[in-house]
Amino acid sequence: QVQLVESGGGLVQPGESLRLSCAASQFSWDYYAIGWFRQAPGKEREGISCINGSDGRSYYVDSVKGRFTISRDNAKNTVYLQMNSLKPEDTAVYYCAADVRPFGLCVLTAGEYDYWGQGTQVTVSS
Repeated sequence: QVQLVESGGGLVQPGESLRLSCAASQFSWDYYAIGWFRQAPGKEREGISCINGSDGRSYYVDSVKGRFTISRDNAKNTVYLQMNSLKPEDTAVYYCAADVRPFGLCVLTAGEYDYWGQGTQVTVSS
């Protein structure tokens, strides 16, 4: 059973930064895709970034490209989401998710992930 625990959310002003962490129970990185999703009130859960298990290649939705960076530390079993130049529209609950996929190739579709963290609130407001 994969367990994921997010941390690092909070209240920041527009233009500021946050780094979210997703600590995972032990598993083989080669086979697991990891994704970051967010859900704002009244909206559907949105995939914003993911990283391949096999080669570490990362992907981003257009709205966060150039501002957010996903990375992983295999030794710490942790995936990070560095969020810079935050905007009010980034306000949401942020979730990390994991699942076994061929070659660990990730997708930004929530339905493709079976394992989810509890979420961490990010609020961007002046």
